[in-house]
Amino acid sequence: MVRILVVDDEPRICRFVSRALERDGHAVTVAGTGAEAIRLAAEEDYALVVLDLILPGLSGLDVLKAILAEQPGQRVLMLSAIGDVATKVECFRHGAVDYLAKPFAVAELVARVRIRAAEPPAVSFRRWLNAGPVSLDLQRRTATVDGRHIELSQREFVLLHHLMQRADRVCRREDLLAEVWGYTFDTSSNVLDVYIRRLRAKLDPNCIETVRNAGYCFTSN
Repeated sequence: MVRILVVDDEPRICRFVSRALERDGHAVTVAGTGAEAIRLAAEEDYALVVLDLILPGLSGLDVLKAILAEQPGQRVLMLSAIGDVATKVECFRHGAVDYLAKPFAVAELVARVRIRAAEPPAVSFRRWLNAGPVSLDLQRRTATVDGRHIELSQREFVLLHHLMQRADRVCRREDLLAEVWGYTFDTSSNVLDVYIRRLRAKLDPNCIETVRNAGYCFTSN
């Protein structure tokens, strides 16, 4: 049975999330404060920590940093009512593996937890993400292609980060719209296509392939 640590100061949210994850077969432990979460994460092994960003006292970002300082391979999924790109990038920069904006559909949360908990843990926080000719500096939020610096907007950086994390795998259109823009209702929007065209213009056009009726794939070859 997969062990999950849920961290949120709202008892209603904790009950809601815990019940959904337990129905999916997970063993759930709940922490109501950042300090309690740090202690539990140090004492027990969890496949995933589901961590609210806004907590009393220690913020969720502080808790994320503290947990990963002690367990660099710990996977952490952030929950937050703050859905702006800058906040997402900050969490990813400090090692979060996923970010889900509130309000969220319980089915989406369960699906994300199932996927993230099954992934192998990272050995440490990586400053650099490399795939093919492209390198991302996750700390400075900059990108290079064959050593040449390229200018990216925050949204372009987040989109490219998502694609490169799943290099050589298909990223579904609806997943990218949800993860980068927070769209869970209008998957017909062409905003993704516009940003893909911008990235192709700045990178090698062959780096990002269109997978018909599915989404996009960043190719590392």
